[in-house]
Amino acid sequence: MNDFGTGGRSWWRAGLAVATVGWGAQQFAPLLPLYRARLGLSATTVQATFGMYVLGLVPGLLLGGPVSDRLGRRRVLVPALAASAAGTVLLVLGGTGSGWLFAGRLVAGVASGAAFSAGAAWIKELSATAAGAAPRRLTIAMSVGFGLGPLVAGLLAQWAPAPTVAPYVPHLLLACLALPLAARAPETGRRTGAPDRLRDALRVPEVLGRRFRTVVVPLAPWVFGSASVALAYLPGLVGDHLGGHALVFGAAVTTLTAAAGIAVQPLARRVRAPWRLLMTALGLVTAGMLVATGAAAASSPVLVVAAALVLGAAYGCCQVCGLQEVQRLARPERLAALTSVYQAVSYVGFAVPFPLAAAGRLAPPPVLLLAMTGLAALTLAALARTGRSRAGDPRTGAVPVERPVDQPGTAEARKARR
Repeated sequence: MNDFGTGGRSWWRAGLAVATVGWGAQQFAPLLPLYRARLGLSATTVQATFGMYVLGLVPGLLLGGPVSDRLGRRRVLVPALAASAAGTVLLVLGGTGSGWLFAGRLVAGVASGAAFSAGAAWIKELSATAAGAAPRRLTIAMSVGFGLGPLVAGLLAQWAPAPTVAPYVPHLLLACLALPLAARAPETGRRTGAPDRLRDALRVPEVLGRRFRTVVVPLAPWVFGSASVALAYLPGLVGDHLGGHALVFGAAVTTLTAAAGIAVQPLARRVRAPWRLLMTALGLVTAGMLVATGAAAASSPVLVVAAALVLGAAYGCCQVCGLQEVQRLARPERLAALTSVYQAVSYVGFAVPFPLAAAGRLAPPPVLLLAMTGLAALTLAALARTGRSRAGDPRTGAVPVERPVDQPGTAEARKARR
């Protein structure tokens, strides 16, 4: 088979597009202190910029997947990549006023949602000959973008001229490279069994399945919940110990979190049984929250770095575990739609730093993080029973697929008629 055909190496074209959009989504994070100082923004306004991203992200996720199931992955991801670049152009203008920042973050959110949902399915379908590789490849692609984007932007904002412009140039150049490559990647996703109407495509019966409700949904918020504590909450607790390098330290912690998510992939690859991977992922979350508690208690930048590494590994394992569950449960014509729902739930975890910050008046950070540790441990204990009882064969990882026969013309329906 041609390396650049479906099932060959063409997945990297989709992977580069996803990484590029991830870069655009996270490059903004280390620049918040800069905008707050230059534009005189309040803490509430700064937090609202994050809210605009989520406001665009969720509908992008929920619509991007079903639309790509109906029209094809490339037809969604290529426009999403272009929209990501447009969002960056708006952020470049943000140095002149906060309105551009809100607009840029909203566009970046919509682009990210569409790209991550359609991209997850596209990478899976272009990895057809590499069993089990798609979740790891998607996690790596997203982690590369999430990690390198803030690091490069933070370094340029700290030391380059035009600090409100230069940090965004690398993303625009990367988008110019990724767009033509993604446009030439093989199209997938359009299937004869897919619903003809978008309204029907938006229906995802697998969401009501027992395993999705009792295993995937409790797991999903810890994907980005663990990462967001490392990159958005912990660096602020040790800012007084960093001198004038808080911006670079925050960017470095973000990169280390993403790098740990990539480095843990060999471990995730060796843990094949669903229940064992689930326990490994949540065990890392619990351990990472415990290290974070110690970092907050000691106000130690070194322990913050250690917590970021463990929580980054937890993010990587949780993401692979969740995606594997979704890909086992989804029918082919609804793969992106179910992935969209999973990712929408997983992105709830990005909100974790905000209630932690709001609760800072009620309890000190070590107590709050200890409570997070307890919540992670409770999730681990609950899924230790639920996840195993419905995980299928613990040696092979085979899981009974919950796929209702609801589409005439599908293979399941033809077998039922015979």
